[in-house]
Amino acid sequence: MVGELKVSPATLRAVRAGRVEKGDPLATAEIAGLLAMKRTPELVPHCHAVALTASAVEVRAGRGALRVRAEAEAVDRTGVEMEALVGASVALLTAWDMVKYLEKDARGLYPRTSLGPIRVVRKQVARRQER
Repeated sequence: MVGELKVSPATLRAVRAGRVEKGDPLATAEIAGLLAMKRTPELVPHCHAVALTASAVEVRAGRGALRVRAEAEAVDRTGVEMEALVGASVALLTAWDMVKYLEKDARGLYPRTSLGPIRVVRKQVARRQER
């Protein structure tokens, strides 16, 4: 899964310089995304519990946005795209929460800030090993 949080150039500079009041939004967002993946069935009512065999969330400051890449793996009868989508979404929401004070305008709104799109870029079905 990939997604992005579009922010102002000033916010990107603050993130890159380590000047965000709440701490490092990139590292915090990565941890939040990983934690969220494990809680997907609690957050999405019809989602099956899937035993993850691997997961990863990476958040980076790119051109004009914070970008996320989330990956999940499982050996199960159902896919893990929901876990990766939840992980990516929560990672970006966490980053937004941490930088929102930098993004607010005089009316308290976020005219330059937007989240998305978040999308599946690859889904691969792994073959089960026969025993």
